[in-house]
Amino acid sequence: MHHSDAEGGLVMMLDLSDALAEELHDTLDEVLREMSSEIAGTDNPNYRGVLTARRERLRAIRVQLENSKSP
Repeated sequence: MHHSDAEGGLVMMLDLSDALAEELHDTLDEVLREMSSEIAGTDNPNYRGVLTARRERLRAIRVQLENSKSP
């Protein structure tokens, strides 16, 4: 399901089972750990900026996922 957000961008809603949500959370954690070492290891400031921006977007996804956990 899609709808627009306040800035006019497209928003996607996902309906995940607890098992799928946990798998996504674990995958995000792993990717974020790997990205931190890749960011630290690059000498290219442009590439570092791209990776840092991506890491922030993935962190935002992880926060939304954590905030939507079933009680």
